[in-house]
Amino acid sequence: MSLLIQPADLAQLLHGERPPAVLDVRWQLGRSDGHEQYLAAHIPGAVYVDLDSELAGHGHATGGRHPLPTAAELQRAARRWGLRTGQPVVVHDAAGNGAAARAWWLLRWAGITDVRLLDGGLHAWQTAGLDVASGEELPPPGDVVVDVERGPDGERGHLPTLSMADVAAAAREGVLLDARAGERYRGETEPIDPRAGHIPGAISAPTTENLDEAGRFLSADTLRQRFAALGVEGHAVAVYCGSGVTAAHQIAAMAAAGYDPARIALYPGSWSQWSNHPELPAATGPEPG
Repeated sequence: MSLLIQPADLAQLLHGERPPAVLDVRWQLGRSDGHEQYLAAHIPGAVYVDLDSELAGHGHATGGRHPLPTAAELQRAARRWGLRTGQPVVVHDAAGNGAAARAWWLLRWAGITDVRLLDGGLHAWQTAGLDVASGEELPPPGDVVVDVERGPDGERGHLPTLSMADVAAAAREGVLLDARAGERYRGETEPIDPRAGHIPGAISAPTTENLDEAGRFLSADTLRQRFAALGVEGHAVAVYCGSGVTAAHQIAAMAAAGYDPARIALYPGSWSQWSNHPELPAATGPEPG
């Protein structure tokens, strides 16, 4: 099954015998009007997902801005979205799927495999001339079950994660990709976290370079060439970003290029956690350090 689905194909499925659940994950750093945008116009039947409250846990800043929710929290949210056991899911946003990829990753982590991203998001849907709706969509509660194991170091899902203690070794022994904008990686600016720079050893790989001008993913061959040039071939790969959101987009792009997401680790705490620990080193400039 392809990771991506095109607007015309989604429209056809929504009128079929087994329509997918559609999740609208409109969220952008520095903005708080995602729900208002959704209420004004969304794909008919799409349910709004609040990233901050439903796709993230809550805790101290030293744990990062968007720690993973617990399995129980995610299951409760997914049932509110109306997800049913065995039902296909399509997720999207209105900004290149940078936020929607977090929902894709979490559902895959939770053992839900039939999850796709709407390539180009809401903009592609509207550009294709397809109808939109307004107001709130309130589906009947779902019955989906989140499938994770409880290990000695916390919950273990179907996609791998790294703790803060694991990250330095990941950079030394494999490839650690930093999915943030290049200026944040280089330490030229830091709009939200307490320190500028990057984790020593990390390689700059902005997620914006996964997309074309219309916000669609580049072709699988082009993405494969991109990641091969970043040195991922034959190595253990881990990804981080500001708070574990756009890092999921990087993993989605690698999956679209043919890499197995079950072999790519996400560091959920990301720079928002690392930078809140002053005892940890930070590198600046264009080199990994």
